Amino acid sequence: MKFALYFGNRGFMPGELIEGARQDMIEAVTRAGYEYLAMDASLTRYGAVETRAEGRLYHDWLKSHEGEYDGVILCMPIFIDENGAAVALQDANVPILMQAYPDEIGKMDFAHRRDAFCGKFSVTDVFYQYKIPFTVMKPHVVHPLSEAFRQNLDDFAAVCRVVKGMKRFNLGCIGARTTAFKTVRFDEVTLQRYGINVESFDLSELVYKVGKKADGDPAVIAKLEQLEGYADFSRVPAANKLTLAKISAVIDEYIEEYKLDALTLRCWNEMETILRVCPCVLISELNDRGIPCSCEIDLTSAITMRALQLASGKPSACLDWNNNYGEDENKVILFHCGPVAQSLMAGKGTVTEHKMFAKGDPGSGWGTNEGRIAAFGMTFANGFTEDGKLKVYASEARFTGEPIEGAFFGCGGVAEIPDLQNKLIRLAKGGFKHHTTVGVGHWKAVLEEAFKTYLGYEVIDID
Repeated sequence: MKFALYFGNRGFMPGELIEGARQDMIEAVTRAGYEYLAMDASLTRYGAVETRAEGRLYHDWLKSHEGEYDGVILCMPIFIDENGAAVALQDANVPILMQAYPDEIGKMDFAHRRDAFCGKFSVTDVFYQYKIPFTVMKPHVVHPLSEAFRQNLDDFAAVCRVVKGMKRFNLGCIGARTTAFKTVRFDEVTLQRYGINVESFDLSELVYKVGKKADGDPAVIAKLEQLEGYADFSRVPAANKLTLAKISAVIDEYIEEYKLDALTLRCWNEMETILRVCPCVLISELNDRGIPCSCEIDLTSAITMRALQLASGKPSACLDWNNNYGEDENKVILFHCGPVAQSLMAGKGTVTEHKMFAKGDPGSGWGTNEGRIAAFGMTFANGFTEDGKLKVYASEARFTGEPIEGAFFGCGGVAEIPDLQNKLIRLAKGGFKHHTTVGVGHWKAVLEEAFKTYLGYEVIDID
């Protein structure tokens, strides 16, 4: 991540404090592992902006580096000029973090007093008037070299990752909506307005392409080796394993040709009845590869999966709200047949025959990656389209790692969610589906900031 640095000034304030702020901020950003861009300090007094003319100078400098930075840090060492700031950043088109210096007891004389606590409101008010989106975090004033600002930086970097990755991306939809689930319907035109381009493919084309793949195709052989190293395939018949490798190779071709950033797949029941496999383990592998993929053509779940993956840098998963966990009203078993990324599981998954398909058509469902979800703090989120809007929620919980009986089919995990029963009522009343998506770590504030402030999603509060 790379941040453009902005420093403000105001003529009658102690401008000498700007020089030290520049050094502090550069040290803070680089120490945290990020890169920076800063306008040449010789172009203005202390390299800061305090007039509209200097704001235009910064504006043009920033435009000359467009595409090189992921966000802007607006540093307020003192009570800065808000007009120059608005002119400078009105076309930034990236997240902007407002940082204001704290005053120090014993340094409140005119030579050292900053008044940035108050000045921060001056800037945020004008940005609100100009409709320039910006980010503010706690605490209200914070020194760049403090641990609190280091956390601000990391959270802001996550906001920037989500905004950059979600502002415009391609989502592949392989197959029509699973016939039995009207719950996963979506409005493709609405999503396009949010920069989400849906590329739709008929499942029959995938079946045809798989049929045309030669057993000795180098891409297929490579896939076989990759899949055998990914999960325990020891129970899978050779013919079914070969078919899974061919499907994976065909999906890769779609990803490459159409530059797909995320996927959703019609996973039943044609793949089972025609190809005699279940693609769960392929979805699992795609998620581990950093390409979010949801099953059952739950396309909007793929959207929140991508956001969770961008925030954390780790795989996400689409799961069913599936079972109560005994009498504990704050615990639930989140489950799916086997599309969970291997890296989110407590141990290596075992590829089995899908028990639901085996019941009526033995031999038709090889490909579920069974196991248990590991213990970790997590964020869960999902969304849907309605009346031209994309509506989403995000909340935080944890997977406990508690046992689920061995006879329990698929890949599940026990989640402990505070005030779960009220959240479930809000989800049901709010029109949300039987799926949720989960990601590693706690990112509710980051997601809501990215969704609401920069991407224009309608955020529904379920907490």
